[in-house]
Amino acid sequence: MNAPTTDELRNRLVDDIAAQSKLPPTVERALRTVRREQHLPGLDPVDAYADKAVVIKENPAGGPLALSCASVPSVVAMMLAQLDVRPGNRVLEIGAGTGYNAALLAELTGPGGQVTTIDIDSDVTVHARTALDRTGYPHVQVMQRDGLQGAPEHAPYDRLIATVGMWDIPAPWWQQLADGGRLVLPFRWRGQTRSVALIRHGDTLISDGMELCGFVPVIGQNGERTVELADGAVRLHHDQDQQVPADRLRDVLSTPTVEVWTDARVGRQEPFDGIWLRATASDNTVCRIEVTRQALDQGVRRPVIPVRSPALVSGGSLAYLIAERDDLDPERPVRLGSVGYGVDGPELAARLNAHITAWSAARSAVPHLRVHPATIPEPALTEGHIINKQDSRIELAYE
Repeated sequence: MNAPTTDELRNRLVDDIAAQSKLPPTVERALRTVRREQHLPGLDPVDAYADKAVVIKENPAGGPLALSCASVPSVVAMMLAQLDVRPGNRVLEIGAGTGYNAALLAELTGPGGQVTTIDIDSDVTVHARTALDRTGYPHVQVMQRDGLQGAPEHAPYDRLIATVGMWDIPAPWWQQLADGGRLVLPFRWRGQTRSVALIRHGDTLISDGMELCGFVPVIGQNGERTVELADGAVRLHHDQDQQVPADRLRDVLSTPTVEVWTDARVGRQEPFDGIWLRATASDNTVCRIEVTRQALDQGVRRPVIPVRSPALVSGGSLAYLIAERDDLDPERPVRLGSVGYGVDGPELAARLNAHITAWSAARSAVPHLRVHPATIPEPALTEGHIINKQDSRIELAYE
């Protein structure tokens, strides 16, 4: 049997993506047109057309996250659907990567549009420029610069997309996005990340959908902090506006635990990330707990996902999400609950369980998200729960 051609591999991948989620015809056509393997020279075409990320530059500092990646194709498709590019649009992309996404954007804007892609790393921009020239997109503008500053010389933009994780929305982006324009970005708050589509209405960005995702973080935003417990075997990752006292939490994991269970249950492949999202819309104590194998071996209770689970932290106490399989319900054999440590552990566990129960009653619900410049005073924001960042205030509310 002959090996499949690159065209066959590409179309199989798009068929698989389209079978999982409905794609706009324009996005599907672009995915079937742009040759991803040409943006990943030297990679086996079978791997180029697998639905997985590809590292194109390792972190020179030796960190766990790569400096630049070619994103997972199904996530690329999802974000392009959120962006809703129209022919003739002016588009700015933050994070040039391999140039593949910029080529897709060029297909979507057509000959009357304009695509600018920028990246802080010169090796990345050279790679993107070379690939775009090779694949027939010399008109895409590739620029080396700090993505947090945008590209004001080609503004205003009808569409702005970030393909790197963002903890905040930089002030220059507000100035460069046209009123009525759409911004899509992997937006991070309280330790979890969502690909959020936002529409600008004057001085407010209003959400138009959000999906779970994960991305390499942008260089230059340092809004998260880390507190280490158990000699570094457990880490709490929190936002800079939250009070997580390391000294009071130092010995919390050696205190007695309390486990509290809910009636909420999930199937083995059923997502439950909405619990975390639900909690962020009303609770300022939400952060991310990371428990290493060393800590588990030392008897720390296993979170539902050891490397990233929601936790509530207050003073010298904490609680986090746990799960247990009991097979009482064949369709949903796993029950969900919380474990608490410290004096206020039982209270925090009960509060987390209330978030679990609220999520379970409306599992597909997502909050309304409104983003305002940080210059707007908080008392003027009355519709939801407020989280303060450096350049913006985000407002979350469920119906």
